[in-house]
Amino acid sequence: MPIKLFLISRLITFSKTVSQVLTTNFRHFRNFSSSRTMAALVDSQFLSKINASERALTNHDTPVKDGPTARAQSHANEELTAQVVSDITAGERVVTGSDSPAPGGPTSIAQSILAAALSGDASTTSARGGDGVVDGDLISKIIEKETEFSGESSPVKGGPTAQAQMHVGEPITSQVLSDVTKGEKKVTGGERFLGGPTATAQSRLAKSKQ
Repeated sequence: MPIKLFLISRLITFSKTVSQVLTTNFRHFRNFSSSRTMAALVDSQFLSKINASERALTNHDTPVKDGPTARAQSHANEELTAQVVSDITAGERVVTGSDSPAPGGPTSIAQSILAAALSGDASTTSARGGDGVVDGDLISKIIEKETEFSGESSPVKGGPTAQAQMHVGEPITSQVLSDVTKGEKKVTGGERFLGGPTATAQSRLAKSKQ
């Protein structure tokens, strides 16, 4: 083969190799970038968390007008952003009358989910049941159990729901269970009920370990 043709052949082969490498690296970079920027949405699960948190603050079954749930609903199906969190904070002020967000309250929950989305933490961003975390789903179940045996239409101050609310977004630990039990005993007069709030939290924790 003439030297000129040989050099041209080698150049074409080299060009194809470089092209393949660049294409592969670009795909890897694109996949990495997309995995690091996981958008959180104001979906039904998110709204459920905000609603459960508001109910724990207000002791009312229905969301307050212009409260955090109402503010979040105005952004339904939108991407969770700092502006959405700001609106939820404004709604929380309507409910609490305080400029400082309540620990574990609607603002705290929204901020936690947004931070998780920005860091690409899928486990925190989603609201899957049975993941061993104090989330909106668990709070709703505890509210249901508390009102069931207390006879009240809404959670009691310092009760199991209020205790669980302080740990929203945290893993279910022995300390969380202890606090929920303390709240349960406050409502019942010192007893624990079979299938009550503490049992509900324990069941969630057990499922997460299966």
